[in-house]
Amino acid sequence: SVPATASIAPELVTPVPTALESAAPGPSAFLPVAPEPVTPIPIAPEPVAPARACVILVVDDSLTVRKITDRLLSREGYRVVVAKDGVDALDKLQQQRPDIMITDVEMPRMDGFELTRHVRADSSLKGLPIIMITRTADKHREHATELGVDVFLGKPYEESDLLGHIKTLAARPVST
Repeated sequence: SVPATASIAPELVTPVPTALESAAPGPSAFLPVAPEPVTPIPIAPEPVAPARACVILVVDDSLTVRKITDRLLSREGYRVVVAKDGVDALDKLQQQRPDIMITDVEMPRMDGFELTRHVRADSSLKGLPIIMITRTADKHREHATELGVDVFLGKPYEESDLLGHIKTLAARPVST
């Protein structure tokens, strides 16, 4: 026990901080702190003028098939023009030359074979890539090939197959 009058060496006394002192930041609070790394915000590249969308003429007497094919191709970025049969298609071909034509075989007024004959006989259209689609594939394949059809698909077909053929045909150099 230490007598009340005894003195304690000052170096052994640890001062108790007051409430105000304990709330104040210590000297280390004012030291420079390394900045946190900043993630740069990516800058979008300058917009590039979009390439002209490939125009595809879809010829089918079925409204359902025309709508489904239109939606599929439009979703993939193609511009779609539709015709309900060969006669309607020839009308559309006079107004605009598409990059690719997809046609059914069996249609009223003018079927896909007759349409293909007209296209191949027209000097301005003879190089137009043609995809022919039909339910009776085996029966018509040879005749379609003789007429100059580029791709022949039987129904039902995989959408990915059709899109693959379109991509291949669209990449070919344009011939007249």
